[in-house]
Amino acid sequence: MSNSSRFEFNKKLWLRFIRIAQPYFFPVASRQTAIFLGLIVALSIGVVSLSFLSVVGLTLLGKEVFPDLFTGFAQELINNVNNLLNTPLLYVATGALLLVSITFASQRQKIENKWVPWLLLGSLLFLLLSVTGLNVVISYALRLIQTALNQKNADSFWHSIIIVFGIFVVAIPIITLYSYTRSKFGLLWREWLTKSLLNRYFNNRSYYTLDSNSSHTEIDNPDQRITQDVQSFTAVTLDFLLDILSSILNLFAFTTVLYSISPELMWALLVYGLLGTLASIKIGQRLIGINYEQLRLEANFRYSLVRVRNNAESIAFYRGERLEVNQVIKQLMAAIKNFDILIIWQSILNLFQSTYTYLPQIIPYIIVAPLYLSGKLDFGAILQANFAFSQVLYALSLITNRMERITEFAASINRLGEFYESLEDSSSSYPIKEDVKVQVTYIDYDNSDRIALERVTLKTPNYLRTLIENLSVMVSPQHHLLIMGASGSGKSSLLRAIAQLWTSGTGLIVHPEPEKMLFLPQRPYMIVGTLRQQLLYPNLTEKINDNRLQEILEMVNLPNLAERFGGFDTQENWENILSLGEQQRVAFARILVNQPRYAILDESTSALDVTNEAYLYQKLSQQGTTYISVGHRPTLVEYHQQLLTIFEGGKWELKEINKY
Repeated sequence: MSNSSRFEFNKKLWLRFIRIAQPYFFPVASRQTAIFLGLIVALSIGVVSLSFLSVVGLTLLGKEVFPDLFTGFAQELINNVNNLLNTPLLYVATGALLLVSITFASQRQKIENKWVPWLLLGSLLFLLLSVTGLNVVISYALRLIQTALNQKNADSFWHSIIIVFGIFVVAIPIITLYSYTRSKFGLLWREWLTKSLLNRYFNNRSYYTLDSNSSHTEIDNPDQRITQDVQSFTAVTLDFLLDILSSILNLFAFTTVLYSISPELMWALLVYGLLGTLASIKIGQRLIGINYEQLRLEANFRYSLVRVRNNAESIAFYRGERLEVNQVIKQLMAAIKNFDILIIWQSILNLFQSTYTYLPQIIPYIIVAPLYLSGKLDFGAILQANFAFSQVLYALSLITNRMERITEFAASINRLGEFYESLEDSSSSYPIKEDVKVQVTYIDYDNSDRIALERVTLKTPNYLRTLIENLSVMVSPQHHLLIMGASGSGKSSLLRAIAQLWTSGTGLIVHPEPEKMLFLPQRPYMIVGTLRQQLLYPNLTEKINDNRLQEILEMVNLPNLAERFGGFDTQENWENILSLGEQQRVAFARILVNQPRYAILDESTSALDVTNEAYLYQKLSQQGTTYISVGHRPTLVEYHQQLLTIFEGGKWELKEINKY
């Protein structure tokens, strides 16, 4: 198991959780988390105060509208409300609502664009209180039914049944609304967090940085972190938040009920729940690392299958099926081996949970039955005690019963936290491993109407190798540059430096604005879209009629391409149905469509014959686009005015073509 998976509940996990969770509700900055938690507490106080006032108001209203019903079956509730009216609680609740309003008003600038999350959270808390209150009412109603049956009082029994049905009519819509609001809140939170991570992922080309160098090998499978881990994080965070609050409410509400029946039963339950929670946390610490490793291994297994699909033709040409299936099975067996360890620890946890759950089933009867047999309690109290006992036990057993899911949740927090931190690191530069002792320097960049490199020394992103040393070259308009050299000498890396993808080194590179340059890799990128979008890419907002697009296709020797697929608005899997040569000609068509000032061509004609290659370079020159080419073919020389040859060890040579 990797070192990264050996973690537990600690400050680092908490800080990662805050960094990911808080921005949806409140900005993350110095001392902002304390304010955010204060707002959560204020919101909870406000909801409790509102619920208290609602219960008092509805009770008084019900007494006036249904006096006989409330007098017969809710006299205790009426008495409690009347007693509360004689205390300062009514004024305290009203004052608390006022203070909560002032508190949120003081932070209105920070939450003015986040009112939907706060409104949904407040609604969920109010609905949660309502559900808890209804459960308490149901426990008393069921007690009336049991007592009526024990006393064989038919009138009282049927009246109690009618009351229970009435409670259900009110409770079911509230519970349904609570469930819907909870799911909707989770969905909106997932949407926001996913968009936030995607923006960070694509900002400053972080997606490229994380995928293109050995410095980020610990950030595996970004796609899984953005999809599966985000979904798990938002859903489970919301579940835990509401379940914890529900447990607290049930603990207070039904502890009161239990205490009224038997103080001994209440204290026995509290001690039992505390010991069980401590034991489950101890077991869960081991499960966290195993779950973390399982998420990583499962993602690696899926990626190995995706890799086969993306490289199916190459594998088929090499007849590499046996090697590939062995690689996939290797990933599968790694996941299965770790899962085997996981199910052992899950079984240990299940053994503990089963013992912990089944043993208390008889405890209420052992303690309450003697009280009933001695005549101190009515028969319905046994059922109510059992119901209240189960509610309090569930509240105390939240961690015990959810330990497996908590460990999965902790693993997803760390995976998202690592990813979040890596996006911050990659936004500025490539991180360097701690054991690499180098001087970290970066190439400077400036804007100009030309491309020029002034005393540029280019290094690999991890600074372990110097590719080009002290290079100076200028590419003025129509003074095309050809870059040649042995494979691995740094030709394509130099293009990455011009594009500001690799910035490790020293010197100055000046170039036009990014929209005035277009880069063509050896294997063109075929987007998911129509033929029209393929030709317009990357500027999909450009308005060009079909006749002009057809002329451009004819210029790149693809006159029948649109007709072949039924027009420019046909969407196909272009990467699979077009040959590499056709894809390279489509890429050249993009230059003719977008008409950039500079085109950077990285072996962009390698799949074309010499005739097509000459024709395309001629079209670029006629259009007025200045180009820099990387290639190996000697025929490329005649289309350029200067030649840069790169040698091993960072050496280079620059010559004018007419002197070559």
